[in-house]
Amino acid sequence: MDVYMHRYTSPLGDMCMLSDGELLTGLFFEDSSVMRVPAGARREHLPVFDMTSRWLDTYFDGKIPDFTPPYVLIGTVFQRLTWEIVLTIPYGSTMTYGEVAKRFCRPMSAQAVGTAVGLDPICLIVPCHRVVAADGIGGYSGGTYRKAELLILEGNTQLASYIH
Repeated sequence: MDVYMHRYTSPLGDMCMLSDGELLTGLFFEDSSVMRVPAGARREHLPVFDMTSRWLDTYFDGKIPDFTPPYVLIGTVFQRLTWEIVLTIPYGSTMTYGEVAKRFCRPMSAQAVGTAVGLDPICLIVPCHRVVAADGIGGYSGGTYRKAELLILEGNTQLASYIH
């Protein structure tokens, strides 16, 4: 499978977009602790990158984008189910890892949810930054300072003290 990449400069640092040529397959901060650009990824100008850039421009302007770039979530069944739950968290809101775990039909641990959330391949669009710990901000593969900044951008100022 061919992999294409494009760089986006956000107010919170450079981001990398990945695509299979049609769909967005990855979006992450370049210094993320878990995401990497696959070997052989080619820089290419693609319509999905243009659409994703417009989505990001709108988001970083503090507005709710009224469209979503076409994407595919690549992961295990459990990861994809977790990300689908994360997609239901409204702009400006948060949900704890435990609350996400309770959405599963069978008992699920908050730690397992945290691991899946941390592997979200399409950050911001799949808003993993909206999942927080019961006692604070929790982790974020792009850095907790970014997580706090993203929540503040969305109007959630409860976690402002976590900005470093």
